[in-house]
Amino acid sequence: MDLAKTVKRRISELSAIGSDPTGGMTRLLYTDSWKEAQNWVVNELQSFGMVTEFDEVGNLFGRTEGSASKKTIMSGSHIDTVANGGTLDGQYGVIAAMTAMEYLIETHGQPKKALEVISMAEEEGSRFPTVFWGSKNFVGEAVRTDVEGIADSTGAKFVEEMRRQGFDFKEKQTRREDIDAFVEIHIEQGNVLEKEQLQIGVVNNIAGQRRYTVVLKGQANHAGTTPMGYRHDAVYGFAKICSEAIDKAKAVGDPLVLTFGKVEPKPNTVNVVSGEVVFTIDCRHTDAAELIDFTTALEKRIQEISAEEGLTATIDLWMDEAPVPMNEEIVATIEAQAKKGNYNYRVMHSGAGHDSQVIAPHYPTAMIFVPSIDGISHNPAEETKFEDLVEGVKILADTLYELAY
Repeated sequence: MDLAKTVKRRISELSAIGSDPTGGMTRLLYTDSWKEAQNWVVNELQSFGMVTEFDEVGNLFGRTEGSASKKTIMSGSHIDTVANGGTLDGQYGVIAAMTAMEYLIETHGQPKKALEVISMAEEEGSRFPTVFWGSKNFVGEAVRTDVEGIADSTGAKFVEEMRRQGFDFKEKQTRREDIDAFVEIHIEQGNVLEKEQLQIGVVNNIAGQRRYTVVLKGQANHAGTTPMGYRHDAVYGFAKICSEAIDKAKAVGDPLVLTFGKVEPKPNTVNVVSGEVVFTIDCRHTDAAELIDFTTALEKRIQEISAEEGLTATIDLWMDEAPVPMNEEIVATIEAQAKKGNYNYRVMHSGAGHDSQVIAPHYPTAMIFVPSIDGISHNPAEETKFEDLVEGVKILADTLYELAY
């Protein structure tokens, strides 16, 4: 097969399903375009002899049996997108998996262990307030009550939309025992590989995340008649917290990252001292202890600065996800193939979340990254050099050959 030609055709055809008039893609869970995309994947998998099936919730599987073992080597990613997203996030991992496996079967025949593609129903959380619905169902972690009462922004109910597309809840959450390895390939969604002029990232860890919403309360007052010394200015308190915390994060350095992403001062008026600021914090690190130590110290400083400025602080830690290490043996296998094939690579961590972080606690898992131009993702401008996309498929095929043949 012509690997490059096949990759180009598949990206073009799949990207046309759910294409947005603005140039991006919108393919949300249980919409008609989502179902059409899954059916397109079915046709592609069947075209080179894979046996396909959906599970109860809409995860799609394509399988070629092994000649000497019932154990399975799996690869894939998610088929849904963010609203007005790009053409690579998620679907590149599905296309790369099927193309790598088609190439292996055509070149080397039946594998010793089964090869299986998974096109997961949902990862992004872009339509309904839930994430990792596909991978959580795959590993047996999904909780029915988490989604029974939820709806999208138009009022469409999760359960009704799922059933409209011909799917339903699993009667019982179970996990398979045959998975020997799961390898997910993904665009980096950052600019490390591009900055370092590398084509491949061998991912050894997915960073943990702690997210907060903080409410600082002071006293709203007249901007002209309230002397500086008598103010309880919530914006000033936030500014001190933000500036000091980011300075400390820069001093700690990689892989710690800290973001104050959303800031809402109240009353947000030109001639009033702000009486309240609501803001968010997103902190990530690959080491759980380091993450907890940094954020615990930050919580303490928020309270101290608030007290100094005559404010009160309410801190809500609403996400606390530990780092997820990748399987050392599979990481070593990918790196060995990178060296053997003279790929331009580095070992690195992922700062973004992926289906692999849900799957890794259950099955041996690792990830491969290809570069993102300017680090842009979740955006119509999301792009990777085509030759890098092809290189990604090649090293994925090399890795799957080592694992399955």
